[in-house]
Amino acid sequence: MIKIIGVGKVKDTHLKALIDDYVKRINHYHKLEVIEVNDEPIKDNEEDVLKIEGRRVLDKIANDEYVILLDLHGKTIDSVSLAVKIDRLFISNSKITFVIGGSLGLSDELRKRANEAIKLSDLTFLHQMTRLILVEQIYRSFKINNHETYHK
Repeated sequence: MIKIIGVGKVKDTHLKALIDDYVKRINHYHKLEVIEVNDEPIKDNEEDVLKIEGRRVLDKIANDEYVILLDLHGKTIDSVSLAVKIDRLFISNSKITFVIGGSLGLSDELRKRANEAIKLSDLTFLHQMTRLILVEQIYRSFKINNHETYHK
């Protein structure tokens, strides 16, 4: 199973429809679950916000899950490398979980739990946009791994 945990809800109906379309496409290849956890209103102490959001995410992660954070400080990866990574991870892990933090990023506790962190781009995206980019890249990974043509 692949799981995506995102902090905050996707409110834009057009963006949500695109995400849902890719989730449906991915589910033809492999089960994908998208979980949204509530984001915390930003207060004076941003560290407290990160901790609260981090705990909400950690509550959704089991011990046997391979956790990949999407993080600006993570390792850069291209589409083919992501496809290879997903294919190889399924050999030894039945559950791969991608985590997209909120607007303030990711808690230290969540970073400690993660198996690795990847960066989709040097650019910064809204976390809702990151969710769309991630599901598109997961779909692309399955197309690559199955040697199928993917028309953009």
